Amino acid sequence: MAKGLLVTYALWVVGGPAGLHHLYLGRDSHALLWMLTLGGGGLGWLWEFWKLPSFVAQANRAQGQRQSPGGGTPPLSPIRFAAQMVVGIYFGLVALISLSSMANFYTVALPLAVGLGVLLVATVGNQTSDFKNTLGAAFLTSPIFYGRPIAILPISLAASITAQKHRRYKASVKSETLSVRLYRLGLAYLAFTGPLAYSTLCNTAATLSYVAETLGSFLNWFSFFPLLGRLMESVLLLPYRIWRLLVGDPGFNSSYFQEWEKLYEFVQSFQDEKRQLAYQVLGLSEGATNEEIHRSYRELVKVWHPDHNLHQTEEAQRHFLEIQAAYEVLSQPRKSKGPR
Repeated sequence: MAKGLLVTYALWVVGGPAGLHHLYLGRDSHALLWMLTLGGGGLGWLWEFWKLPSFVAQANRAQGQRQSPGGGTPPLSPIRFAAQMVVGIYFGLVALISLSSMANFYTVALPLAVGLGVLLVATVGNQTSDFKNTLGAAFLTSPIFYGRPIAILPISLAASITAQKHRRYKASVKSETLSVRLYRLGLAYLAFTGPLAYSTLCNTAATLSYVAETLGSFLNWFSFFPLLGRLMESVLLLPYRIWRLLVGDPGFNSSYFQEWEKLYEFVQSFQDEKRQLAYQVLGLSEGATNEEIHRSYRELVKVWHPDHNLHQTEEAQRHFLEIQAAYEVLSQPRKSKGPR
């Protein structure tokens, strides 16, 4: 049955951020992407207003074709590549929050999550990519920055480049019933949200710490680029500012105290606490110079190196890891708290 443009627009209005219009058009990967990102943060959903006629035409053409849409390779799309990068990072951040306590997280769970995020974008519309090569690139890149959240960046970049390199048109497949499609989408949705929901409900305090540490590490990626850092702060506060723009209620500020601002302040306070603990581990007072930090680190590493403490290996290993973690925290440039 041919798809109608008016029905598509109606579903876009009613349940666009949940991907109902994509489900109607048979674009299940796009529907799942919208379900997991709430319509690309709302921006992707709004941008689609002008794309819906082409989506409907593409769906109707696919219904009348028994073979693949065409030979050759799909054209390179910078927008799709950027979306693969962003969604890969997003999947990685969610994995950090919900799964970082599991064993072998940085070698198994993180590259798998980032790779699946990249592949989800790669399969949107009439295109797809090579599953094995994309995930292989993610796993091979995972040792870079091992044990640090910034590892998400090279993993997502490598997986996105590989997915673009192996892009191709989807082959025609036999149409499935709506119940089968909904069952598959439901399983995928639960696989993404289940661990996060479990972590939030059963270990709320730890989850808040993971969120703060993850967001703090994300902001620290931009420490060397102040303009980008301020841009990310603005993104965190964007929902509040949009509300003020639409409602224009001056009392909103005093009654709700800028909930997103509080989240940002929570992240900042968590980072400050980490630095204070790092100074204690290195036996320094707050505000120590870089030279003092380096000197204390070198001295403590020599004292607590496991090779020099064979009679107390476990204790030495614990102190050694604490010293390295503290040095890593204090080595990062501290972000000044200017007025916002």
